[in-house]
Amino acid sequence: MMRGRDFIRLTTSSLGAHRLRSFLTLLGIAVGIASVVMLTSIGEGLQRYVVKEFTQFGATLIAINPGKTKTFGVAMGVFGSERPLSLDDAEALRRLPFVERVIAGLQGNAEIKAGRRARRAIVYGTSPGLPEAFNMPVLHGRFLPPDNPHSPRALAVLGHKLASELFPERNPVGQRIRVGGERYRVIGVMARKGQVFGFDLDDTVYIPAARALSLFNRDGLMEIDVQYREGENEQEVVEAIRRLFVQRHGRDDVTLTTQQQMLEVMGSVLDVITVAVAAIGAISLLVGAIGIVTIMTIAVAERSGEIGLLRALGARQGQILSLFLGEAMALSALGGLLGLGLAFAGAQLLRLALPDLPVQTPVPFVLLAEASALLIGLLAGVAPARHAARLDPIQALRDE
Repeated sequence: MMRGRDFIRLTTSSLGAHRLRSFLTLLGIAVGIASVVMLTSIGEGLQRYVVKEFTQFGATLIAINPGKTKTFGVAMGVFGSERPLSLDDAEALRRLPFVERVIAGLQGNAEIKAGRRARRAIVYGTSPGLPEAFNMPVLHGRFLPPDNPHSPRALAVLGHKLASELFPERNPVGQRIRVGGERYRVIGVMARKGQVFGFDLDDTVYIPAARALSLFNRDGLMEIDVQYREGENEQEVVEAIRRLFVQRHGRDDVTLTTQQQMLEVMGSVLDVITVAVAAIGAISLLVGAIGIVTIMTIAVAERSGEIGLLRALGARQGQILSLFLGEAMALSALGGLLGLGLAFAGAQLLRLALPDLPVQTPVPFVLLAEASALLIGLLAGVAPARHAARLDPIQALRDE
């Protein structure tokens, strides 16, 4: 009867006797585990980043874009639109009973001048309700007032970064600037918001939508965003907006995109990316499994005399099978732990080198990775272990 202490000693002695071979084998498992954990952690982090970016603007927004498109529910612009979105369309939307705010939007690039300072920046034509609809607070002054939408005053609100660059030593509120050659009075400065999907919200000047249409010589808006009341049925809201545009335009010629649709589209894309990169890492796991099969097969051949002696002393086939399976699982378990260590170290280096890159490793996934390593060791060690257990003791001793 083989005691537990003897079982552990026999298992570890073989690994220690061939340190380099054992290390190279567990390194294959470690690289595979580290690759899978790192890549899937980046994928998980990206998903959380996307959800955060979308939901920071609220969950009751519907984007209306000109043109009827069916590309995964995401509007691709004005292509195919026979009738552009207008300020009158935005005003008609405001009269719907479930609507809280309507934001008319278009953007372009223009030169901004303040005294002797000048630089190009993004000009965003918008509506008075933007701060509330998109959770973008005003730091100084106020946002655009509710003027006549067709003939608003020449008022502007600066993004935080643009304000600090144009007016580094004084408060911009009340100052005069030129936007594309036209004079505007600054009435507010937005709080710092940062970048959203590569769009720097702090490097922007906000002006009334009607004036932006004139500035960029456009016939229609690029987008209208509708914020509806909490608790309203989203699908009913979408259908009511669609009926309104059929009534006004004579046909269904706009694309409506809800926040949930945006999240689903981005989530499905990121899921595919995560699976793809995890599959790449799985190749390393396969290489590690092949290494375990190889080292265990060699170990059986080299230890045939030891196996024959154990069988002669009364060791059963099941005990021999367990012995070699234990060695395979020990290799894979150590490789898994080493891989997790490499993954965490790599994650820390990524956070230091690229602070904006989201890396998120859920604890259940760590446990799953280590369990996968053990499973790989078990499956890879079955064939060599069965071969060792079935060796004829007399033949094994004769071969020795």
